[in-house]
Amino acid sequence: MTLTLGFDSSAAHCAAALLKDGVVIARHSEDMSRGQAERLMPLLEELLAAQGVGWPDLTRIGVGTGPGNFTGIRIAVAAARGLALSLGIPALGVTTFEAIRMDAQGAAAVPAPQGLYHVEGQVGQIRTVAMETLNGATLPPEPAELAVRIARLAAVKVPGARPAPLYLRPADAAPARDAPPTILT
Repeated sequence: MTLTLGFDSSAAHCAAALLKDGVVIARHSEDMSRGQAERLMPLLEELLAAQGVGWPDLTRIGVGTGPGNFTGIRIAVAAARGLALSLGIPALGVTTFEAIRMDAQGAAAVPAPQGLYHVEGQVGQIRTVAMETLNGATLPPEPAELAVRIARLAAVKVPGARPAPLYLRPADAAPARDAPPTILT
């Protein structure tokens, strides 16, 4: 039996799905603009408990790697890496573009800041455009379905490198302006 947990917090949500031998047995999402760090692990525990399974029953973890909210992606990827390490199972990263392409041809688009969209035409070729120039690109599914797709892809991917965030622009945080502290000995 394979039991794959997929989850995502790359946008204004926490979403998770559980697959048993490739069949969706549970899915859940909650809209939230803040608080993913506090909610993600309890949401995952509730999803597992509702199905009568625990962490040791998992055989794979799939995690959404973005693009999306910088902090949300880091939260999910860190959780997946920690769980995989502690459980001794693979964690596999899945981009939102990969999840969109599961049932769509052509370009995949993910909302970006300031009303723009990140569009991936061919795999790896990403540009940022205004909504008027989306030209029929497919947008992400609702969050629970996104988690299902992440789990489905993770269930069949060959394990490789640890999941890593897909960042398309640098962090908004500015470097410190102050001089480093002086350490007195």
